[in-house]
Amino acid sequence: MKKSAGILLYRKIAGFPEFLLVHPGGPFWKNKDLGTWSIPKGEFTDENPLAAAVREFEEETGTLLIGNFISLEPVKLKSGKVIYAWALEGNMNPENIISNEFETEWPPKSGLLKKFPEVDKAGWFAEEIALAKINVAQGSFILQLLRLI
Repeated sequence: MKKSAGILLYRKIAGFPEFLLVHPGGPFWKNKDLGTWSIPKGEFTDENPLAAAVREFEEETGTLLIGNFISLEPVKLKSGKVIYAWALEGNMNPENIISNEFETEWPPKSGLLKKFPEVDKAGWFAEEIALAKINVAQGSFILQLLRLI
């Protein structure tokens, strides 16, 4: 079974929560928006899930998080993958993200390898917009956090 771990960073503006979401990089996701954004996350195997979540957040945004993480209930995707998540109140400038890169053949069947960022952009979104942009299964993390804060 594949496992991913991630962090749902949130902040409050005038008493209302906003959520930091990231958009996947690469040509497949270039013109896709609603339902494609995610919490910063990534796969792990034998690592402590929270440690993996913190590492993946840093790899996808360039920001190392420290604080009192709030454990959220894991989500199981249709594929069978389980995503573990924690929430943390904090702030960062999404314009300054620095993401790891991955390599893929592009254009398809060209034999040419090209590098793309894992995450091409990030943004802060209020509840309604965040729920429209985030992958449907991961929307559960936002709803869980709203019940806790």
